[in-house]
Amino acid sequence: MKNAKFKNYLLDLGELIKEKARAVKRIKDSVNKDDDIGYATGYLMAFYEVVDLMKSQADVFEIPQQDMGLADIDPESELL
Repeated sequence: MKNAKFKNYLLDLGELIKEKARAVKRIKDSVNKDDDIGYATGYLMAFYEVVDLMKSQADVFEIPQQDMGLADIDPESELL
């Protein structure tokens, strides 16, 4: 039971972070003002770092990325 709770937590967290990262990318791509672009770019870079770190750590701990909801996101191509 305990392992299922952690697995569900990681899956839900990964999906939420992925959705938020993609939403921030859309916002960044649609912003026109210089100040807003800087803020949106910084915000997006934070999500890039989190997604990249979560994927790297999953590999280190031999956790399948699909178990964390992150198998279908490539931070390099989608968030940079």
